[in-house]
Amino acid sequence: MKFTKRNIIYLIIVIIIAYFLASYQLPYYIQRPGGADALNPIVEVESGFTSGGDMHLVTVSGLQATPVQYAIAKIFPHNEIMPIEDVFPHGITQNEYMEAQLQVMESSQEAATVVAYTAADADITIDYNGVYVVSVVEEMPADGKLQTGDRIITIDGVTIDDANDLIRFVESKQANDTITLEIIRDDETLMKDITLEVFDDLEGKVGIGISLVTDRSVQVSPEVEFSSGNIGGPSAGLMFSLEIYDQLTEEDLTKGYEIAGTGEIDYDGNVHRIGGIDKKIVAADREGIDIFFAPNEDGREDSNYQVAKQTAEEIGTEMEVVPVDTFYDALEYLENLK
Repeated sequence: MKFTKRNIIYLIIVIIIAYFLASYQLPYYIQRPGGADALNPIVEVESGFTSGGDMHLVTVSGLQATPVQYAIAKIFPHNEIMPIEDVFPHGITQNEYMEAQLQVMESSQEAATVVAYTAADADITIDYNGVYVVSVVEEMPADGKLQTGDRIITIDGVTIDDANDLIRFVESKQANDTITLEIIRDDETLMKDITLEVFDDLEGKVGIGISLVTDRSVQVSPEVEFSSGNIGGPSAGLMFSLEIYDQLTEEDLTKGYEIAGTGEIDYDGNVHRIGGIDKKIVAADREGIDIFFAPNEDGREDSNYQVAKQTAEEIGTEMEVVPVDTFYDALEYLENLK
């Protein structure tokens, strides 16, 4: 075929348009169903027991939209399009965001380890090294008084070992109450008086405008290792704890079933709400999952469980969706399986 000058120009134009549609990044982010990965290769308890079935963590796939991907997301169900600023906070790059998500994943693994080893009555030692300020909200009471890296020792003379201790103490107070924090900054002990204010965005709860992290060192025997790669976020916590417990105990907790679920877990075994559960139901169904645990949120009308149940009905899956508020709810359900 002989190409004329006009043909070549048209071809170049088509290539440019195709490249633009396929690669130009729009200010939108797309979330869609990801995968349901078996946890056996990801979590390994030394000399742990094996099971006939598998526990799975379920993921949501995300990417910045191109024109082609945007159009596809508009057509297919369970694809959510969001403004990019709703996903990545202002001033935070995507790499910084992912790094933070990986750190959250590490915290989730630690919480799951504590819950599972405690429930299995296995050897675990926890040393508390203090509560640290991660960030301070501008124009809130702590702004100008606390700094990132401050170690909080006491609140109104009460020793603080865990971030939740401080949170519960503050929640017992009222707006305009003043609390006194004893902190260590650069090896210097300081006393800071801070007056509580109401957070309009948090249903009227009071606070001082900081985020916290508890510095723990957890030692267990037998040892457990994680290899979760680039999977980030806290939502695999419940399934991590069940997988660890299953490997620690001789009884086959899976009973041969393929089991998945989602939910952030805290150190007390409570299961908390996560995002994208409709997409995780779709991903789990595609992998042939038999049982899916979803956060019940104490029966809230719009709980993760309710959304998961509705999605399961929409796609016509035979997968059993089970509501749980705690690790022990899921454990009891599995122990009673035939």
